[in-house]
Amino acid sequence: MSENILIKIPMKVKLDCVPCLARQTLRTLRIMHLDESMQEKVLREVLKVLYTIDWDTSPPCIAHHVYRRIRELTGMDDPYRNIKRKSNEKALQIYPDAKRIIEKNSNKLLTAVKIAIAGNVMDFGALENPDIEKTLREVLEKDFAINDYDVFRKLVLESDSLLFFADNAGEIVFDKLLIETMNEIREKPFKKITLVVKGGPIINDATVEDVYHVSFKNIKGLEIRTVSNGDPNTGPERNSDIVRQWIKEHDLVIAKGQGNYEGMSEIKGLFFLLLVKCNVLASDLGVRIGDIILKYN
Repeated sequence: MSENILIKIPMKVKLDCVPCLARQTLRTLRIMHLDESMQEKVLREVLKVLYTIDWDTSPPCIAHHVYRRIRELTGMDDPYRNIKRKSNEKALQIYPDAKRIIEKNSNKLLTAVKIAIAGNVMDFGALENPDIEKTLREVLEKDFAINDYDVFRKLVLESDSLLFFADNAGEIVFDKLLIETMNEIREKPFKKITLVVKGGPIINDATVEDVYHVSFKNIKGLEIRTVSNGDPNTGPERNSDIVRQWIKEHDLVIAKGQGNYEGMSEIKGLFFLLLVKCNVLASDLGVRIGDIILKYN
């Protein structure tokens, strides 16, 4: 991997991100079943955070401050725990059918990539009621709005090591299926696979607990690393020197989802796989909401 991994400034917060985070806060508080007065108290405190924090940063950075404040005020570390568990179980139910679809297709890798991207709809930060089955059907019929598949396939076949930044619970079942498919089409499986998840809860992002829930750990040669959820001792920030070093140490690097794109869009050498779910990201990429992306920096 090249030593020169900077190619442009990170994706910056847009004005639309601010009310979006306020809406996410209210949704999270209602999931917690807090009374109206407590919801108001926490929402007011989050609005103070959004008002005072420097907006000249990336959306995930501000989200870390927002959700840390929610945890501090409510004492609830993982309000999405049940949602994440249900997402994992739903995806595990779909897994056998998704695997059969891949096995029947002449281009197994392309199909597995699309299925993994469809899994990115399981995002409770951007969406309230994602429909994974409907999204799977639609994505399998779509063309990529940004399509770097040829270079992706080449690196899949030639690389010895894989670094995979996961995004959401549930979605990681389809990430696992993608990695299994990549191993199957190669002459030999990857010598080293490093899976990166959050070191603590934030929205429905995948954590180590989710990795074990979906038996992701059963993939041979898998190492699990964590990045920060905004709390101390949960891992390095995604755009830190430590994470940049991880990237340089691997031949093939995949980052799933909007959050990973927002947090690492300036880093060279990554494949971004995602479903576009908001106007801010659509504008940054020059595409439309609902488009599927396989982008190589």
